[in-house]
Amino acid sequence: MCRNIKTLFNFEPPATEIEIRDASLQFVRKLSGFAVPSKANEAAFDAAVDEVAASARRLIRALVTSAEPRNREVEAAKARVRSAERFGRSPGRGD
Repeated sequence: MCRNIKTLFNFEPPATEIEIRDASLQFVRKLSGFAVPSKANEAAFDAAVDEVAASARRLIRALVTSAEPRNREVEAAKARVRSAERFGRSPGRGD
C-alpha cells in the first residue's frame, strides 16, 4: 500500500493538491488498515486524511534545498526502469 506514496518535495512543477491528498490517503489507509472505512469510522478516517494532508503541505512548503528541482518525467522513467529490473519486464510495456 505505501509503495504508492511518492516523494513530493523538490519537483518542477511542484506537487499538486491531488498528489498531496492521494499520498495522505495512502498513509491513513496504511495506519488504519482500512482501504475503505466503515460508516462508523468514516468521519475519523476523513478527518485524519485532512490533517495529514495539511501537515504534508506545511512540511513541503517549509523544506529547503540547494539541489535543482527534479523533473517528473525523468524520475518516472527511472522508476519504470527500476520496476522492470525488479519484476523482469520491459520498461513502458504496461504489463
